[in-house]
Amino acid sequence: MAIQASLLQWFKLITFACTLLAVSSRAAASDDRKVHIVYMGDLPKGEFSAVTLHNNMLEQVIGSGASELLLHSYRSSFNGFAAKLTYEEAKKLADMEGVVSVFQSQKEELHTARSWDFVGFFEHSRRTVLESDIIVAVLDTGIWPESESFDDKEFGPPPKKWKGSCQKSSNFTCNNKIIGARYYRAKGDYPLEDLQSPRDSVGHGSHTASIAAGAVVSKASLYGFRAGTVRGGVPSARIAVYKICWYDGCYDEDILAAFDDAIADGVDIISLSFGGFFALEYFNDSIAIGAFHSMKNGILTSNSAGNDGPFYASVVNISPWSLSVGASTIDKKFQTMVKLGNGKVFKGTSVNTFDLKGKFYPRGASSLNETLVKGKIVLCDYLDFMEGPLQAGAIGALIRDDGFKDFAYTFVLPVSVLGVTDGSDILHYINTTKKAEATILRSTEEKDELAPYVASFSSRGPNILSLDILKPDITAPGFDILAAWSEATTVTGVINDKRIVPYNIISGTSMSCPHATAVAAYVKSFHPTWSPSAIKSALMTTGSNTIFAIGESNLWLLTNIFLCFSTAWPMSPKTNTDLEFAYGSGLINPSSAIDPGLVYDTGEIDYIKYLCGQGYSSKQLRLVTGDNRTGCTKATNGSALDLNYPTFALVVSLSGDDTYFSRDFHRTVTNVGSPVSTYNAIINAPKELDIKVKPNVLSFKSIGEKKSFVVTVAVKVGLPTVSGTLVWDDGVHKVRSPVVAF
Repeated sequence: MAIQASLLQWFKLITFACTLLAVSSRAAASDDRKVHIVYMGDLPKGEFSAVTLHNNMLEQVIGSGASELLLHSYRSSFNGFAAKLTYEEAKKLADMEGVVSVFQSQKEELHTARSWDFVGFFEHSRRTVLESDIIVAVLDTGIWPESESFDDKEFGPPPKKWKGSCQKSSNFTCNNKIIGARYYRAKGDYPLEDLQSPRDSVGHGSHTASIAAGAVVSKASLYGFRAGTVRGGVPSARIAVYKICWYDGCYDEDILAAFDDAIADGVDIISLSFGGFFALEYFNDSIAIGAFHSMKNGILTSNSAGNDGPFYASVVNISPWSLSVGASTIDKKFQTMVKLGNGKVFKGTSVNTFDLKGKFYPRGASSLNETLVKGKIVLCDYLDFMEGPLQAGAIGALIRDDGFKDFAYTFVLPVSVLGVTDGSDILHYINTTKKAEATILRSTEEKDELAPYVASFSSRGPNILSLDILKPDITAPGFDILAAWSEATTVTGVINDKRIVPYNIISGTSMSCPHATAVAAYVKSFHPTWSPSAIKSALMTTGSNTIFAIGESNLWLLTNIFLCFSTAWPMSPKTNTDLEFAYGSGLINPSSAIDPGLVYDTGEIDYIKYLCGQGYSSKQLRLVTGDNRTGCTKATNGSALDLNYPTFALVVSLSGDDTYFSRDFHRTVTNVGSPVSTYNAIINAPKELDIKVKPNVLSFKSIGEKKSFVVTVAVKVGLPTVSGTLVWDDGVHKVRSPVVAF
C-alpha cells in the first residue's frame, strides 16, 4: 500500500507539473485566477450533492467566498468542476483526496471526424466560389433530408445548369443543398422495410452523401465517439440524390435509369458505393456502361473498389474510364477491453457504445437457449450482429474469430471481437472456473501508429479483364468513418437495436469512394473545363505512395517478403504487402490535386481504340458510341499498354530462357502547370526493375501543350511483383506514376 500511495503521489505531481507549470512561467508566478478543471472521475455511488461537495473542497483551499468562484459542476456522467483558481490554489486541490487531475482550461481548436484532416484537407483549405456550383450525384439508398449535414442555410438557389427534379413524395422535400431527388424500382415490388420515396431508410446513402458534400456540423459523434466537427470534402457543393438501392440490394435496371437521369440532369460528378461480387465484361456491367456514357458527357464516375479483400484479383468496378477507390485507415482505431473474474484483461475490437459500468456477469453457454444465456455474457464462434444472443436475453458476447481485426464492427449489445488465442484462453478460464464471470468495457479510441494502410476488406488487384491496367486507382479513408445516418433505422440496421442516431460510424470502400468523389469535385471547382480523365489523373499522380519495393507474392496466401525505401507519408509496403494492387497510386492528397502540373488526358476515341484491342467488334462499338464511323482496324486496335493511363502495369510473360522481359508504353501529358516549364524524368526502382524514358526531359512553352514520350520497362524474370515510380519533376510539381511488373 505504501508503494501504491507513493506512486499515486508521483503521478499527481507529474500530472500537475505537466499541465500547470508548462503553461507559462508568467502564469505560475501570477496571483491572477484562471479557469481550471478539477476532474474527479466517475460519479460517486449513491445520493450526493455535487455542488455541496465541490464548494466544500473549494472552501478548504480558498476560504469564504469560494462559491462565487465555482463556475460549473459536472454531475450527470462524471464528477468534477470548473473554477477560477490561482496557481497555488490549483496545486492544493491537485493534492486533495479524490482528485484525479487539475488543469488549466485552454482554447481548444475544433476537431473533425479525422478523415479529411488526416489527408491534409482542412476545413479552411483553399476554396473557390465555384464549389457551390458543383453538383455531386449520389447513387445509393437515398438520403435523410432533416440531417444537419444537409441543411441549406446560406445556400442560394440551385445552379442554372441544373435540369433535374425533386420527385414528389409525401414524406420528402428538397432544399437548396439537396437540389434533386429521385427513386427507382422498375419492378415495383418495394420492400416492406423500405420507404417508397428518396428518403433513406438504410443509412448508407446519407453516410456517403455527407462524406462527399455534407455541410459543416459541430459537436457530432456516435455516443461520444469521434466527437467533433464533421463535414464533407466539398461542403458548399450541391447534392443530387438517386435512390437505387433498397433493403434487398441494387438492381441493374435501376442503376442504368439513374445514370440516364443524372447525366441529363447536369451533374458534375457521379458517386456510387456499390458493385457486383466480381468484375464483369465491360458492357455486361451496368456500372461500366453508365460510367462510359458519363465520361462521354464530361462526367467522372467514382466507384468503390469492393469489400472482398484481401483476395487477389477481387477488385470490381474496373473500367478504365472510371475511378476505382480502395479503403485505407486513419490514425485512430477502436479497442474494447474484456476483464475476467480472475483479473486478466484482454484487448478486442468493436465499436461498443454500451457501458456495463464494470459490473461482472456470469458466463453463459454457447447457445441461444434463453434458460442458458439470459443475464449472462456468452462466448461465440461466429461473427454477426449478435441479434440471436440479444433475443435470448444475453447481456453481452465475446466473439472468438480468426479473421482480420483491423477495423471495428458495431453490435446490438456489448461485444468484443477477440483473436483465437485470446478466445481460447477465455474458454480455458470458463472450463476451469466454477463461477466464471466477465465484463465488457465501453470502447476506447487509441492512436494507430501504423496508419495509413489499406484495409483487409478492401479489394485487391490486378484487373482481371485487363491485367495491363492497374486497379484500384487510388485509396482514401474508409475505416471507422463518422458521417450522417438515417433516423428511420438503427445503429446496426437490426430492428431489435433501440439506438436511433443522427451520425454513425461504419467502414468500407463505400466510405472511401465519396472521399475520392469529393476530391474530384474539389478539383472540378478549380478547373471546370477539365475532362474526367484529367481530373482522375490529377488525383492519381499526386497520391502518396512508396518510391519502390520488391515483393514476392503467393497469389492465394498473399504473403510477401520485401525491401523498401519510402517517402515521408507514403502508403508503405511495410503495412501494405500487396503493394500497388492494394493502394494503386497511393493515398489521396486533395491539396496537391488542384495543381498537378501535368495530366494524362484520355478521350472517348482513346477508350474506343483500347476496346478494339480488347476484342470488341466495330458493330458493338458503333452502337456504344452512336457513331457509324467508329470501326476497329489494324491501325485502331490499341494495346492496353498504350492507353494514356497515369500508371504502368507490365504482365511478365515467361518464355524460353530469357533473363529479362520488357515492353514499351506510349504516353502523352498535357501541361496544366506553369506555362513555361521543364520537367525531368526521375526514376526510382530496385535493380531488378529497369525503367528508361525517352525523351527524359519535357519542355513546355504554354498551358495546354502536349508532349509524348515512351517508357521502356524491363524486369528480371522470376520476381512476381516488383514496383517503382516515374516522376516528372519541374522543381515545383512532382507528377508521380507507379510502375508495376508482375
